[in-house]
Amino acid sequence: MLVPDELRYTSDHEWARVDGATVRVGITDYAQDALGDVVFVSLPEVGSRVEAGAILGEVESTKSVSEIYAPVAGVVVAANDALSNSPEQLNGDPYGEGWICEIAVDDPGAVAGLLDAAAYVELVAD
Repeated sequence: MLVPDELRYTSDHEWARVDGATVRVGITDYAQDALGDVVFVSLPEVGSRVEAGAILGEVESTKSVSEIYAPVAGVVVAANDALSNSPEQLNGDPYGEGWICEIAVDDPGAVAGLLDAAAYVELVAD
C-alpha cells in the first residue's frame, strides 16, 4: 500500500495535496484497492462550495458505490474531467492522474488537522 509522506489524509480515505491556498483531493491507494475496479466517478461542480466532511462525489466500482468527502472547506476550482472517460485512472494512479478535484481552501491551516502519513498507516493497519 502506497502512502506518500507529503500528503495529508482523512479517516474516510481521501488524500489532500497542498499547493498554496489550493488543495488537490483524491482517494487513497487503500481505498481504490478496497473498491476494486472503478467504473464511474461522479465529480463535484466547479464553483460549488463544500464544507469539510461534506460529500464531494461518488465512486462506483464493480463491488460497490462509495461517497467521496471533502477534507477541507472551500470552493471547487477544478475537477478532473478525464475521469469521466477513464475512471480506471483512480485504480492505476490514485495519487497522480486519478485526482478528483481541487479546492480553494477557506482556511489553509485546516489542512494541519488532517492525518499525516504515519497516522493514516496506523489507521488502516487496525
